[in-house]
Amino acid sequence: MVCGDNDRRPRSRHGARLGAPPVGAASAIPRAAGTGTRERTQEPHRLGSSAQPLARALLAACLALPLSACRAAPSDPAQGRTRVILLGSGTPNPEPERHGPATAIVVDDVVYLVDVGPGVVRRAAAAGLPMPALNRAFVTHLHSDHTAGLADLLLTPWVLGRSAPLDVIGPPGSAAMGEHLQAAYAEDVRIRLDGLEPANPTGWELRAHEVGPGEVYRDERVTVEAFTVDHGSWEHAYGYRFETPDRVIVVAGDTRPSDAVLGAARGADVLIHEVICEAGLAERTPEWQAYHRAFHTTGPQLGALAAKARPGKLVLHHVLLSGCTEDQLRAEITDAYRGELVFGRDLQVF
Repeated sequence: MVCGDNDRRPRSRHGARLGAPPVGAASAIPRAAGTGTRERTQEPHRLGSSAQPLARALLAACLALPLSACRAAPSDPAQGRTRVILLGSGTPNPEPERHGPATAIVVDDVVYLVDVGPGVVRRAAAAGLPMPALNRAFVTHLHSDHTAGLADLLLTPWVLGRSAPLDVIGPPGSAAMGEHLQAAYAEDVRIRLDGLEPANPTGWELRAHEVGPGEVYRDERVTVEAFTVDHGSWEHAYGYRFETPDRVIVVAGDTRPSDAVLGAARGADVLIHEVICEAGLAERTPEWQAYHRAFHTTGPQLGALAAKARPGKLVLHHVLLSGCTEDQLRAEITDAYRGELVFGRDLQVF
Protein backbone atom coordinates (compact mmCIF):
# COMPACT_ATOMS: atom_id res chain seq x y z
CA MET A 1 0.00 0.00 0.00
CA VAL A 2 1.28 3.45 -0.92
CA CYS A 3 0.73 5.93 1.90
CA GLY A 4 2.04 9.23 0.62
CA ASP A 5 5.60 10.15 -0.27
CA ASN A 6 8.07 8.85 2.31
CA ASP A 7 10.99 9.10 -0.10
CA ARG A 8 13.66 11.35 1.45
CA ARG A 9 16.01 11.39 -1.55
CA PRO A 10 16.78 14.89 -2.78
CA ARG A 11 14.91 16.44 -5.68
CA SER A 12 16.30 18.49 -8.51
CA ARG A 13 14.89 21.96 -9.07
CA HIS A 14 12.50 20.30 -11.55
CA GLY A 15 11.07 18.12 -8.78
CA ALA A 16 12.55 14.83 -10.01
CA ARG A 17 13.76 12.31 -7.45
CA LEU A 18 17.43 11.49 -8.02
CA GLY A 19 18.82 7.99 -7.70
CA ALA A 20 15.64 6.01 -8.44
CA PRO A 21 13.37 5.39 -11.43
CA PRO A 22 10.17 7.39 -11.80
CA VAL A 23 7.01 5.84 -10.43
CA GLY A 24 3.72 6.32 -12.22
CA ALA A 25 0.91 4.55 -14.00
CA ALA A 26 2.90 4.20 -17.21
CA SER A 27 6.17 3.07 -15.70
CA ALA A 28 5.52 1.32 -12.40
CA ILE A 29 6.41 -2.36 -12.19
CA PRO A 30 4.10 -4.26 -9.82
CA ARG A 31 5.57 -5.94 -6.77
CA ALA A 32 4.36 -9.20 -5.31
CA ALA A 33 2.28 -8.58 -2.23
CA GLY A 34 4.31 -8.71 0.96
CA THR A 35 7.66 -9.15 -0.81
CA GLY A 36 10.30 -7.10 -2.54
CA THR A 37 10.31 -9.34 -5.59
CA ARG A 38 9.23 -7.76 -8.84
CA GLU A 39 6.54 -9.65 -10.70
CA ARG A 40 7.12 -10.46 -14.33
CA THR A 41 4.91 -8.30 -16.49
CA GLN A 42 2.80 -10.56 -18.69
CA GLU A 43 0.73 -8.02 -20.63
CA PRO A 44 2.22 -6.39 -23.75
CA HIS A 45 3.64 -2.91 -23.21
CA ARG A 46 2.15 -0.49 -25.70
CA LEU A 47 4.92 2.05 -25.59
CA GLY A 48 5.22 3.07 -29.21
CA SER A 49 2.85 6.03 -29.09
CA SER A 50 5.47 8.17 -27.33
CA ALA A 51 7.93 8.05 -30.26
CA GLN A 52 9.16 11.55 -31.05
CA PRO A 53 8.54 13.06 -34.48
CA LEU A 54 11.38 12.26 -36.84
CA ALA A 55 12.04 15.85 -37.84
CA ARG A 56 12.56 16.98 -34.24
CA ALA A 57 14.77 13.98 -33.52
CA LEU A 58 16.94 14.57 -36.56
CA LEU A 59 17.31 18.28 -35.79
CA ALA A 60 18.30 17.70 -32.17
CA ALA A 61 20.81 15.01 -33.07
CA CYS A 62 22.43 16.93 -35.90
CA LEU A 63 22.79 20.07 -33.80
CA ALA A 64 24.61 18.07 -31.13
CA LEU A 65 26.81 15.82 -33.29
CA PRO A 66 29.43 16.34 -35.98
CA LEU A 67 28.04 16.39 -39.50
CA SER A 68 29.63 13.02 -40.27
CA ALA A 69 27.54 11.39 -37.53
CA CYS A 70 24.27 12.68 -39.02
CA ARG A 71 24.43 10.81 -42.30
CA ALA A 72 21.65 8.35 -43.03
CA ALA A 73 22.44 4.70 -42.47
CA PRO A 74 22.80 2.84 -45.75
CA SER A 75 19.53 1.31 -46.89
CA ASP A 76 18.39 -1.06 -49.60
CA PRO A 77 15.06 0.19 -50.96
CA ALA A 78 14.09 -3.40 -51.69
CA GLN A 79 13.97 -4.00 -47.96
CA GLY A 80 10.96 -1.71 -47.62
CA ARG A 81 10.11 -0.26 -44.24
CA THR A 82 12.45 -2.37 -42.09
CA ARG A 83 16.23 -2.28 -41.71
CA VAL A 84 18.42 -4.36 -39.42
CA ILE A 85 21.72 -2.76 -38.35
CA LEU A 86 24.40 -4.69 -36.50
CA LEU A 87 25.69 -2.03 -34.14
CA GLY A 88 27.95 -4.45 -32.26
CA SER A 89 28.85 -7.97 -33.35
CA GLY A 90 31.42 -8.82 -30.69
CA THR A 91 31.91 -10.96 -27.61
CA PRO A 92 33.38 -10.26 -24.15
CA ASN A 93 36.79 -10.18 -25.88
CA PRO A 94 37.82 -6.51 -26.39
CA GLU A 95 38.26 -6.60 -30.17
CA PRO A 96 38.63 -2.98 -31.37
CA GLU A 97 36.73 -3.58 -34.61
CA ARG A 98 33.82 -5.36 -32.88
CA HIS A 99 31.82 -3.58 -30.21
CA GLY A 100 29.60 -5.38 -27.72
CA PRO A 101 26.40 -7.12 -28.81
CA ALA A 102 23.76 -4.66 -29.97
CA THR A 103 21.32 -4.71 -32.88
CA ALA A 104 19.06 -1.94 -34.15
CA ILE A 105 15.82 -2.89 -35.86
CA VAL A 106 14.58 0.25 -37.58
CA VAL A 107 11.01 0.47 -38.86
CA ASP A 108 9.91 3.74 -40.48
CA ASP A 109 12.85 5.44 -38.71
CA VAL A 110 11.70 4.23 -35.28
CA VAL A 111 14.51 2.39 -33.52
CA TYR A 112 14.19 -0.82 -31.49
CA LEU A 113 17.45 -1.89 -29.86
CA VAL A 114 18.24 -5.46 -28.86
CA ASP A 115 21.00 -5.63 -26.25
CA VAL A 116 23.22 -2.75 -25.21
CA GLY A 117 26.81 -3.92 -25.21
CA PRO A 118 29.83 -1.62 -24.85
CA GLY A 119 29.94 1.04 -27.56
CA VAL A 120 26.24 0.90 -28.43
CA VAL A 121 25.73 4.67 -28.50
CA ARG A 122 28.80 5.47 -30.58
CA ARG A 123 27.96 2.73 -33.04
CA ALA A 124 24.41 4.12 -33.25
CA ALA A 125 25.87 7.54 -34.07
CA ALA A 126 28.12 5.98 -36.72
CA ALA A 127 25.04 4.33 -38.24
CA GLY A 128 23.31 7.70 -38.49
CA LEU A 129 20.65 6.97 -35.86
CA PRO A 130 19.41 10.15 -34.14
CA MET A 131 20.20 10.22 -30.44
CA PRO A 132 16.63 11.15 -29.38
CA ALA A 133 15.36 8.06 -31.22
CA LEU A 134 17.29 5.75 -28.86
CA ASN A 135 14.53 5.39 -26.28
CA ARG A 136 13.65 1.67 -26.17
CA ALA A 137 15.80 -1.42 -25.70
CA PHE A 138 15.11 -5.13 -25.37
CA VAL A 139 17.63 -7.02 -23.24
CA THR A 140 18.18 -10.74 -23.83
CA HIS A 141 19.93 -11.43 -20.52
CA LEU A 142 22.02 -9.59 -17.97
CA HIS A 143 25.55 -10.75 -18.85
CA SER A 144 27.90 -7.76 -18.75
CA ASP A 145 28.86 -7.88 -22.43
CA HIS A 146 25.17 -7.43 -23.33
CA THR A 147 24.42 -4.65 -20.82
CA ALA A 148 27.62 -2.67 -20.15
CA GLY A 149 26.44 0.09 -22.51
CA LEU A 150 23.20 0.70 -20.61
CA ALA A 151 24.48 3.68 -18.63
CA ASP A 152 25.71 5.27 -21.85
CA LEU A 153 22.37 4.63 -23.54
CA LEU A 154 20.51 6.11 -20.58
CA LEU A 155 22.54 9.31 -20.26
CA THR A 156 24.27 10.27 -23.52
CA PRO A 157 21.15 10.55 -25.71
CA TRP A 158 19.53 12.58 -22.93
CA VAL A 159 22.47 14.99 -22.88
CA LEU A 160 22.09 15.25 -26.66
CA GLY A 161 18.40 16.07 -26.59
CA ARG A 162 16.30 12.99 -25.85
CA SER A 163 13.36 14.00 -23.67
CA ALA A 164 11.53 10.66 -23.62
CA PRO A 165 12.48 8.26 -20.81
CA LEU A 166 14.41 5.13 -21.77
CA ASP A 167 12.17 2.05 -21.76
CA VAL A 168 14.05 -1.19 -21.06
CA ILE A 169 12.21 -4.46 -21.68
CA GLY A 170 14.02 -7.48 -20.28
CA PRO A 171 14.17 -10.39 -17.88
CA PRO A 172 13.78 -10.22 -14.10
CA GLY A 173 16.68 -8.23 -12.70
CA SER A 174 16.40 -5.48 -15.31
CA ALA A 175 14.65 -3.14 -12.87
CA ALA A 176 17.32 -3.56 -10.18
CA MET A 177 20.04 -2.90 -12.73
CA GLY A 178 18.29 0.28 -13.83
CA GLU A 179 17.77 1.46 -10.27
CA HIS A 180 21.42 0.96 -9.39
CA LEU A 181 22.60 2.80 -12.50
CA GLN A 182 20.36 5.76 -11.74
CA ALA A 183 21.63 5.82 -8.17
CA ALA A 184 25.23 5.68 -9.39
CA TYR A 185 24.72 8.69 -11.67
CA ALA A 186 22.44 10.71 -9.39
CA GLU A 187 25.05 13.41 -8.86
CA ASP A 188 25.70 13.71 -12.60
CA VAL A 189 21.96 14.12 -13.19
CA ARG A 190 21.65 16.68 -10.39
CA ILE A 191 24.50 18.81 -11.74
CA ARG A 192 23.05 18.76 -15.24
CA LEU A 193 19.54 19.62 -14.05
CA ASP A 194 20.44 22.21 -11.40
CA GLY A 195 23.56 23.71 -12.99
CA LEU A 196 23.98 25.90 -16.04
CA GLU A 197 23.39 23.13 -18.58
CA PRO A 198 20.01 23.52 -20.35
CA ALA A 199 19.01 19.90 -19.75
CA ASN A 200 15.46 18.62 -20.00
CA PRO A 201 14.02 17.04 -16.81
CA THR A 202 12.74 13.74 -18.22
CA GLY A 203 15.17 12.13 -20.65
CA TRP A 204 17.41 10.71 -17.90
CA GLU A 205 14.65 8.49 -16.53
CA LEU A 206 14.65 4.71 -17.01
CA ARG A 207 11.45 2.67 -17.04
CA ALA A 208 12.10 -1.06 -16.64
CA HIS A 209 9.54 -3.61 -17.80
CA GLU A 210 10.36 -7.10 -16.58
CA VAL A 211 8.73 -9.67 -18.84
CA GLY A 212 8.32 -13.39 -19.32
CA PRO A 213 8.00 -15.46 -22.50
CA GLY A 214 5.24 -14.45 -24.88
CA GLU A 215 4.19 -11.18 -26.46
CA VAL A 216 6.01 -8.41 -24.63
CA TYR A 217 5.56 -5.35 -26.85
CA ARG A 218 3.24 -4.07 -29.54
CA ASP A 219 2.81 -0.80 -31.34
CA GLU A 220 1.61 0.24 -34.81
CA ARG A 221 4.88 -0.96 -36.38
CA VAL A 222 6.03 -4.09 -34.57
CA THR A 223 4.94 -7.00 -32.47
CA VAL A 224 7.66 -8.51 -30.28
CA GLU A 225 7.63 -11.94 -28.69
CA ALA A 226 10.17 -13.13 -26.14
CA PHE A 227 11.11 -16.81 -26.04
CA THR A 228 13.19 -18.60 -23.42
CA VAL A 229 16.67 -19.75 -24.44
CA ASP A 230 19.07 -22.12 -22.74
CA HIS A 231 22.10 -20.09 -21.70
CA GLY A 232 23.88 -22.17 -19.11
CA SER A 233 23.28 -21.08 -15.53
CA TRP A 234 21.00 -18.15 -16.38
CA GLU A 235 17.50 -18.71 -15.05
CA HIS A 236 16.09 -16.01 -17.31
CA ALA A 237 17.55 -15.57 -20.80
CA TYR A 238 15.52 -14.68 -23.89
CA GLY A 239 15.58 -14.32 -27.62
CA TYR A 240 13.21 -11.95 -29.41
CA ARG A 241 11.11 -12.34 -32.54
CA PHE A 242 10.12 -9.07 -34.25
CA GLU A 243 7.25 -9.04 -36.72
CA THR A 244 7.13 -5.82 -38.74
CA PRO A 245 4.88 -4.89 -41.68
CA ASP A 246 7.31 -6.43 -44.16
CA ARG A 247 9.79 -8.68 -42.33
CA VAL A 248 10.34 -11.13 -39.48
CA ILE A 249 13.62 -10.76 -37.57
CA VAL A 250 14.78 -13.11 -34.85
CA VAL A 251 17.62 -12.26 -32.47
CA ALA A 252 18.39 -15.48 -30.63
CA GLY A 253 20.59 -13.99 -27.91
CA ASP A 254 23.23 -16.19 -26.28
CA THR A 255 22.03 -19.77 -26.28
CA ARG A 256 22.56 -23.44 -26.80
CA PRO A 257 20.48 -24.97 -29.60
CA SER A 258 16.91 -25.64 -28.48
CA ASP A 259 13.41 -26.28 -29.77
CA ALA A 260 12.41 -22.80 -28.62
CA VAL A 261 15.00 -21.16 -30.86
CA LEU A 262 14.03 -23.43 -33.74
CA GLY A 263 10.35 -22.62 -33.36
CA ALA A 264 10.91 -18.88 -33.23
CA ALA A 265 13.33 -18.91 -36.17
CA ARG A 266 11.24 -20.95 -38.62
CA GLY A 267 10.66 -18.94 -41.76
CA ALA A 268 12.26 -15.74 -40.40
CA ASP A 269 13.63 -13.32 -42.97
CA VAL A 270 16.70 -12.72 -40.81
CA LEU A 271 18.04 -14.93 -38.02
CA ILE A 272 20.83 -13.36 -35.95
CA HIS A 273 22.60 -16.08 -33.99
CA GLU A 274 25.77 -16.59 -31.96
CA VAL A 275 28.24 -19.40 -32.61
CA ILE A 276 31.48 -20.99 -31.41
CA CYS A 277 33.82 -23.00 -33.63
CA GLU A 278 33.71 -26.70 -32.71
CA ALA A 279 37.26 -27.40 -33.93
CA GLY A 280 38.68 -24.60 -31.83
CA LEU A 281 36.60 -25.51 -28.81
CA ALA A 282 37.93 -29.07 -28.93
CA GLU A 283 41.41 -27.68 -28.24
CA ARG A 284 40.36 -25.89 -25.06
CA THR A 285 40.69 -27.27 -21.53
CA PRO A 286 37.92 -29.56 -20.29
CA GLU A 287 36.64 -26.81 -17.98
CA TRP A 288 36.25 -24.32 -20.82
CA GLN A 289 34.71 -26.92 -23.08
CA ALA A 290 32.09 -27.74 -20.45
CA TYR A 291 31.34 -24.05 -19.97
CA HIS A 292 30.94 -23.19 -23.64
CA ARG A 293 28.89 -26.28 -24.46
CA ALA A 294 26.44 -25.33 -21.72
CA PHE A 295 26.18 -21.68 -22.79
CA HIS A 296 26.71 -21.53 -26.56
CA THR A 297 26.01 -23.14 -29.95
CA THR A 298 28.76 -24.83 -31.97
CA GLY A 299 29.14 -24.51 -35.73
CA PRO A 300 27.70 -27.95 -36.56
CA GLN A 301 24.82 -27.40 -34.11
CA LEU A 302 23.96 -24.05 -35.70
CA GLY A 303 24.11 -25.55 -39.18
CA ALA A 304 21.67 -28.29 -38.19
CA LEU A 305 19.30 -25.78 -36.54
CA ALA A 306 19.39 -23.38 -39.49
CA ALA A 307 18.79 -26.21 -41.97
CA LYS A 308 15.52 -26.95 -40.15
CA ALA A 309 14.49 -23.34 -39.54
CA ARG A 310 15.34 -22.22 -43.09
CA PRO A 311 15.67 -18.47 -42.47
CA GLY A 312 16.01 -16.17 -45.45
CA LYS A 313 19.39 -15.05 -44.12
CA LEU A 314 21.54 -16.38 -41.28
CA VAL A 315 23.68 -13.62 -39.75
CA LEU A 316 26.42 -14.57 -37.34
CA HIS A 317 27.33 -12.33 -34.42
CA HIS A 318 29.01 -12.97 -31.06
CA VAL A 319 31.38 -15.27 -33.00
CA LEU A 320 33.92 -17.21 -30.92
CA LEU A 321 36.51 -18.59 -33.32
CA SER A 322 38.65 -20.07 -30.53
CA GLY A 323 41.64 -20.37 -32.84
CA CYS A 324 39.68 -21.34 -35.96
CA THR A 325 39.55 -19.39 -39.19
CA GLU A 326 36.29 -18.05 -40.56
CA ASP A 327 36.57 -20.57 -43.41
CA GLN A 328 36.75 -23.44 -40.93
CA LEU A 329 33.69 -22.18 -39.07
CA ARG A 330 31.81 -21.59 -42.31
CA ALA A 331 32.53 -25.21 -43.33
CA GLU A 332 31.13 -26.46 -40.01
CA ILE A 333 27.88 -24.56 -40.54
CA THR A 334 27.41 -25.22 -44.24
CA ASP A 335 27.90 -28.95 -43.89
CA ALA A 336 24.16 -28.99 -43.11
CA TYR A 337 22.91 -25.49 -43.95
CA ARG A 338 22.79 -24.42 -47.60
CA GLY A 339 21.10 -21.04 -47.22
CA GLU A 340 22.56 -17.54 -47.20
CA LEU A 341 25.20 -17.13 -44.50
CA VAL A 342 26.77 -13.84 -43.42
CA PHE A 343 29.60 -13.28 -40.95
CA GLY A 344 28.25 -10.15 -39.31
CA ARG A 345 30.40 -7.05 -38.96
CA ASP A 346 29.70 -3.88 -37.01
CA LEU A 347 27.50 -1.41 -38.93
CA GLN A 348 26.34 -3.88 -41.57
CA VAL A 349 22.77 -3.28 -42.73
CA PHE A 350 20.36 -6.04 -43.76
